Amino acid sequence: MKVKNTMFCIFGRNCVTWGMARYALWDQRTCMSDHTATALRTKKEKSHRNKSQHFVDARRVRVIGGKGGDGAVSFLQLWSNETAGPDGGDGGNGGHVVFKVSGCTGTRQTLSLPTVQMATQNVQDLRHLTSVVRAQDGEKGYNKDCHGKSADHTVIQVPTGTIIKSSTGRVVGDLKDEGTMFVAARGGAGGHGNHFFISDTIQAPKIAECGAEGEELQYILEVRSMAHIGLIGFPNAGKSTLLQAVSRAQPKIAPYPFTTLKPHLGVIQYDDYDQVAVADLPGLIPGSHLNRGLGIQFLKHAERCAALLFLLDLATPEPWTHLEVLQFELSQFNPDLLQRSQVVVGNKLDLPEAKVNLPRLQRQTDLPVIAVSAKMGTNLEELLKVIKKIYDKSVKSEDENSSVH
Repeated sequence: MKVKNTMFCIFGRNCVTWGMARYALWDQRTCMSDHTATALRTKKEKSHRNKSQHFVDARRVRVIGGKGGDGAVSFLQLWSNETAGPDGGDGGNGGHVVFKVSGCTGTRQTLSLPTVQMATQNVQDLRHLTSVVRAQDGEKGYNKDCHGKSADHTVIQVPTGTIIKSSTGRVVGDLKDEGTMFVAARGGAGGHGNHFFISDTIQAPKIAECGAEGEELQYILEVRSMAHIGLIGFPNAGKSTLLQAVSRAQPKIAPYPFTTLKPHLGVIQYDDYDQVAVADLPGLIPGSHLNRGLGIQFLKHAERCAALLFLLDLATPEPWTHLEVLQFELSQFNPDLLQRSQVVVGNKLDLPEAKVNLPRLQRQTDLPVIAVSAKMGTNLEELLKVIKKIYDKSVKSEDENSSVH
């Protein structure tokens, strides 16, 4: 139904009553509720960058807290009193290393901790993390009882739902809410100057403390949720071609297996302002749950997707056997994966063998089967509608779970 384009000039010559305005707005809202969301075709030209960007959902990081500043050994000398006493100041404290969930508003949030390092806002993965994160050291103490400046804390932004594990694999932090922080490494305390050590028996101490070293720890950071839809299939099934056809992502495409070694992420935009993330996962082979091929690394990627889309090559003999292998490998790794929303997509419909295998595949499985040709663009519009339905279903279930808790 066509949405009415109503315009009101309240302060101009063509005034309307508020009753008519309310009726027109109600009529427009009713028309919008009956509208079926469709995928938008972007008019922006794709980037010509040669380097494709992949999604980083796990990273091993070594964090080092800042060293505390050393205390000073100093004695005050005045023109009227050359032995005025010790005046060495204390050193400043070293900075902490803090992981913080990034904001979703696009504006810089006010932190209770001073920050010297901020990653980009709305971070989606862990690409910006380096292997070693070091906080700043505290400033040393000075004479005339001047204390050194404490270092600012190093705050690293991470995506929502980041799980922090120790080097032994134990979960020590779960940043599932916006604004939550995890202190990964504490900075060392500053050392005392010689003024601190004055006592009744020692009036002129010549000692001072060195600043304490900061903590040095190792963590494994994993993003719990990577995408709404995960493309799962055998190598060379056409997952990268399909992702490039439905989004602006530019994964590497080549006619040999294992072209994709790391997941790539694409975003599908709909006219109701929803954005659905689709992940192109590396190819799976038999025995992946035994760590063959990419093995456990691939299965962990699949575990971070809300829904699974099995992509099969219809041109191969008996493509339904590939579906059985994919479901078996997922069940051996985590049986809960098969409880998520699943759709079977038969690719390469433009080939003559695919048209013969399509009805046989539909008889072999109870899951809905959609036949497409990612290369030629056949039936992609129907696939995008199915993806939107899966997304709406997952969002509704998340809202129900959050309301229960």
